[in-house]
Amino acid sequence: MDVQRFKLEMQEELENILRYWIEYSQDSNGGFEGRIDNENKIYPEAPKGSVLNARILWTYSAAFNATGNDEYLEIADKAYHYISKYFIDKEYDGVYWSVNYKGEPLDTKKQVYAIAFVVYALCEYYTSTKNEEAKTTAIRLYHLIEKYSCDKLTGGYFEAFSRNWSALEDLRLSAKDANEKKTMNTHLHILEAYTNLYRIWPSKELAHQLRELVNIFLHHIINAETGHLELFFDENWNVKSETISYGHDIEASWLLLEASESLMDEELITQCKAVSVKMANAVVEGLDSDGGLWYEYEPSKHHLVKQKHWWPQAEAMVGFVNAWQVSKDEKYLQYAFHNWHFVNRYILNKQDGEWFWGINEDYTVMKDKDKVGIWKCPYHNSRACLEIIKRIETLKTI
Repeated sequence: MDVQRFKLEMQEELENILRYWIEYSQDSNGGFEGRIDNENKIYPEAPKGSVLNARILWTYSAAFNATGNDEYLEIADKAYHYISKYFIDKEYDGVYWSVNYKGEPLDTKKQVYAIAFVVYALCEYYTSTKNEEAKTTAIRLYHLIEKYSCDKLTGGYFEAFSRNWSALEDLRLSAKDANEKKTMNTHLHILEAYTNLYRIWPSKELAHQLRELVNIFLHHIINAETGHLELFFDENWNVKSETISYGHDIEASWLLLEASESLMDEELITQCKAVSVKMANAVVEGLDSDGGLWYEYEPSKHHLVKQKHWWPQAEAMVGFVNAWQVSKDEKYLQYAFHNWHFVNRYILNKQDGEWFWGINEDYTVMKDKDKVGIWKCPYHNSRACLEIIKRIETLKTI
């Protein structure tokens, strides 16, 4: 495979992903289905998640920005109006974690991760439409994060709050997470959101906070010795987990560089380029011989979670293309090609559309997992396609 063929296949797959969500995910209430299982069975009374809806808004806004296809903008408009009407808390501000199928508040906690995704999506939508209300809302949500979540003493951001922004005992993003005050995952997606916000609102205050976030990754979250991310911390940045998440490692490797480039700080860019390649090298240990990326590893137990989920594969393709662009070492491009071959063979649901949640060690599909849900969305895979298309189009060596 060469890069032009890679680009063509990414264009084809992007259209496949977006078509699936247009055909299957829209509901009769003016929003999107909260759950569709692996066999495309719709659960019309399933809860609707803010993260899923924000990721739909980002995806179709970004797809429109890349292609100019008005059908994608129609879906983005629909997602924007649904989020504005049902997910924004009109009394205390912020974003609900979930609503029921009627759009009524369900889980009203303020998970900063979810708020960051809404900021991320609103900025992309503003780029599509120049809708000033979307931009104003994104900036207002940014100020809420800074007001309530930003740790003024030791830096970084706290995880979650109650509906009225008071303290919570259970801060977890999901049942598998540690109940700690700071996490890599929330910081990663605040970084992503602030990078997108800075593109449409380049304020000095935001630039300062984005630079602080990059430095938090460089000095607290990335393990300088291994190149892997630390995942959970207390308020003083003491590490509270040893788990290695290969998908997050490779995702952070390119998002961190993107953030530094948006700031146009050459010293920081140089630093992040070196780190991004080091992180990509660390992720290579999680690659299987078939090109797929394993899920997680517990070093002290020597335990590898032998599953290959959809989203680490998508991030691997982008992260290895990024490492190739930075280092000019062809081996990273081959990792990206090999990973795409794996996805094409095992993760694409060529019969029913979209991507499987993942496969087990014996290559059986994880059929008990959703096709659409609180976490299963069109963001990682469509973004991988969009990023790779964009990166290949801008290469000067072709």
